[in-house]
Amino acid sequence: MGDIFVLAEHRQGELREVTLEMLGKGRELAKQMGGSLKAVLLGHGVDAFAGELADQAHEVLVVDDERLENFNSELYQKVLVSLLADRKPTLALIGHTACGMDLAPSLAAELNLPLATDCIGFEFEDGRLLAIREVYGGKLQANVSFGESEQYMATVRQAAFPIQELEPLGGQIVAVDSPLTEEAKRKKFIEYVEAAVGDVDITQSDIVVAVGRGIKEQENLEIVEKLAEAVGGVLAGSRPVIDAGWLPPDRQVGQSGKTVKPKLYIAVGISGASQHMSGMKASDTIVAINKDPGAPIFNVATYGIVDDLFKVVPVLTEQLSGG
Repeated sequence: MGDIFVLAEHRQGELREVTLEMLGKGRELAKQMGGSLKAVLLGHGVDAFAGELADQAHEVLVVDDERLENFNSELYQKVLVSLLADRKPTLALIGHTACGMDLAPSLAAELNLPLATDCIGFEFEDGRLLAIREVYGGKLQANVSFGESEQYMATVRQAAFPIQELEPLGGQIVAVDSPLTEEAKRKKFIEYVEAAVGDVDITQSDIVVAVGRGIKEQENLEIVEKLAEAVGGVLAGSRPVIDAGWLPPDRQVGQSGKTVKPKLYIAVGISGASQHMSGMKASDTIVAINKDPGAPIFNVATYGIVDDLFKVVPVLTEQLSGG
């Protein structure tokens, strides 16, 4: 088999974490496939990124063009069509982000390549590469085989793989001539519009206490707020709590909210739908409190308490408060 390409995603002067997650998994796959791992970096003035990526890949392919300074799927597609057709990697990995979801389907269609989206894993079966995806709202995992092809493409869910501390590869940085000859015709970058920042940034907290639909009523949030205060953490919620208006949108954890990686994550009354777990399963330690022993949250929990949260949380708060 052949090489693995990982498209590096960056925004406003920073590499996105999904890039490093994909590179870690890509190194493992490249070894299994007997090929090499190559990071693909598109942008302008991105030498610092190239140096960082060189530690994580056997080779870094850099296309530097001022028209690529900000992400534009139309221009990215033109560059990647040229690269993928010329170098023919066996597998190209792209983050399942807003950028990746905009780019990958159209790119795969133009190149007529099999595409698996929102993947959470990969494995080999009888020498064939399979993509692992969640189906039925995360209740099942499906091993998806690709159609017969010399090349494949997949988008990878954020936080599906950990960022690994691996031995630096010291990869070669290779400058690739840009194939672009004109500006984008259909799309134009205007500006970044950041979401309004609330009084608390849950992504920066070492301790997050999240509450789900098991809290039943907004008035009951107080007992979880007291737990968060006792443990020195911030209060967050799953989508049902946010949709009900009990917490502001910037407190939502999950695929349609924010991804958090605290040292401690306490899930209170959260069953563990895949959309929620994709936003918190990379936490160092996960404590789950739920009266349903079959709740999916226990599959990722470090510690689990199977009991009524209205019994457990006040006692836990008292103990943590030194009561």
